[in-house]
Amino acid sequence: MTNLQDRITASFQAQGLMATLGAELVLVSEGEVHIALPFSERLSQQHGYMHAGAITSILDSACGYAALTKAPPGCEVVTAEFKINLLRPALGDRFLAIGRVQNAGRSLIVCTGEVQAFSGTATPKVVALMQATIAILRP
Repeated sequence: MTNLQDRITASFQAQGLMATLGAELVLVSEGEVHIALPFSERLSQQHGYMHAGAITSILDSACGYAALTKAPPGCEVVTAEFKINLLRPALGDRFLAIGRVQNAGRSLIVCTGEVQAFSGTATPKVVALMQATIAILRP
């Protein structure tokens, strides 16, 4: 494990919401983070789709952790703003949130992300897109 992966993994494991949702950190690389979430009826909405709140949460975290990979050592990050587009019902056996850094400045990092829904062997479908602004917190 690299220092970058250790840093992201430790922070992810400290998040109560990700544990509550059953989310899993599956990829950490510089400027990109993937978070997986299996479907759960406990996280569904009234029509049986995965709830937008769960989809938004894993995507916000994927973008935030992608930003943290670019933050200076000793700094933390928090979401300052995001816009999400829910493209279609979140139907699937599992979901993958992918957060990517588009621009890393001195105080703000702009990320984009998507959530892909997987059902059996079918081609995954993008169910959500996000643009997020992440603020760097200096000690």
